[in-house]
Amino acid sequence: MRILRFLVVLSVVVGSLLIPNTVFASNTLDNVRVWPSAERTRIVFDVSAEPNYTYFTIFDTAPHRVVIDFHQTRNTVNLSQVDFHSDVVNLIRSSGAPRQGTFRVVLEVAHANAPTVFALGPANGSGHRLVVDIPGATTAVSRTPSTTATTSTESRAPRTAEVLPPREIVIAIDAGHGGRDPGSIGPGGTQEKVVTLAVARKLAQRINADPGMRAVLTRSGDQTVPLGQRTSLARRERADFFVSLHADAFTSSQPRGASVWVLSARRSETELGRALENKERLSEELIDVEHILQDNDSDQFLNRTLLDMYRDSSMAGGHEAAVILLDHLGRITNLHRNRPEAASFAVLNSLRTPSVLVELGFISNPQKERLLINERHQDRLANALYEGIREYFLRNPVENTILAEMDFRTHVVASGESLSVIASRYGSSVDAIRSHNNLRSNTIRIGQRLEIPVGR
Repeated sequence: MRILRFLVVLSVVVGSLLIPNTVFASNTLDNVRVWPSAERTRIVFDVSAEPNYTYFTIFDTAPHRVVIDFHQTRNTVNLSQVDFHSDVVNLIRSSGAPRQGTFRVVLEVAHANAPTVFALGPANGSGHRLVVDIPGATTAVSRTPSTTATTSTESRAPRTAEVLPPREIVIAIDAGHGGRDPGSIGPGGTQEKVVTLAVARKLAQRINADPGMRAVLTRSGDQTVPLGQRTSLARRERADFFVSLHADAFTSSQPRGASVWVLSARRSETELGRALENKERLSEELIDVEHILQDNDSDQFLNRTLLDMYRDSSMAGGHEAAVILLDHLGRITNLHRNRPEAASFAVLNSLRTPSVLVELGFISNPQKERLLINERHQDRLANALYEGIREYFLRNPVENTILAEMDFRTHVVASGESLSVIASRYGSSVDAIRSHNNLRSNTIRIGQRLEIPVGR
């Protein structure tokens, strides 16, 4: 998600072989990077090929451990030399291999919180990666510099970080096209720019009605807004999420259905290079860690390291959000593609903000064109997008936001879910959910809205 104030600790390690794996290893662990933040500690394992891995947790005895097995993998990293400072991860070490050709990494963690583990394909020179996110909070540090030396008791008291009131999640909504650019035009004469603005306004109304969220529109009327200004506005507003709305078109009238797109790895690398060369954009992208650059003699390596970490996080967040949005859209309309697709869209170029482009349907299909200008269908689309975005931030709470500090969370029951599954996801209990929602049994139905008590 939602990159918080943090100091990146990058561990570039030259390794020695810790456990002799067999010659059958088809992969190598080449590097380990640790990224502590106030929200979580992220450990990135750089590997030479797509990782074949399994993991499990040991939380019933101390110390709490997250264990990752890299199968058919040879280690080249000296884990004892990985430099990091985290209140969440206490130790990164190897352990005895369960079988030949497997390298086992053990993370000793401070809390029994379930990790998030996922693989990322090549997005830069580092190649394939396995990412492990350990939930938790690092110690907040005051950024106010000391200007005078004094021996008074008051001045020697430890400083604490400024406590800010919880803020709203900021959602940037981009209504595609506009002004001189009508976008695609349907067989009945419907202009794409009209559809996207109508749904964008409805989505903004839904978001602004939520006490924990605030919408920012890249255009509020039929005006021409250059693509660069749309993403720049989102960065200046410190948007936590960016969604661009469009309507698809094809030469044939047959295709139909919605789809969700994310930025391709190749385009993200291009945007990283552009950001490094543009001081104004670099300042916008690194606004949350500007104090680090001011307090240190920043160079291209530090800037690239920070942007690289932002980029990895925002791309992972964008992909997760796209999956959730497809699930919600699929409940109210046809899907053209049931999984996120990657492309080189200019409006998805933010390196710090999870971003998606939603094709609401095919305006070139006469039946879908009529549906896209139907106000009730537009309401359903806006509601599905709102519910999907909200679910994403409930799964990935942003520190010091109203949504993250709510006592309960809203959940819409999906296919295959049970009360026990939902309770486990939110760290709640079946009894607490039943009591709060006045349920007489454990039976729930798809689409049912539940309020989930958190931490009870």
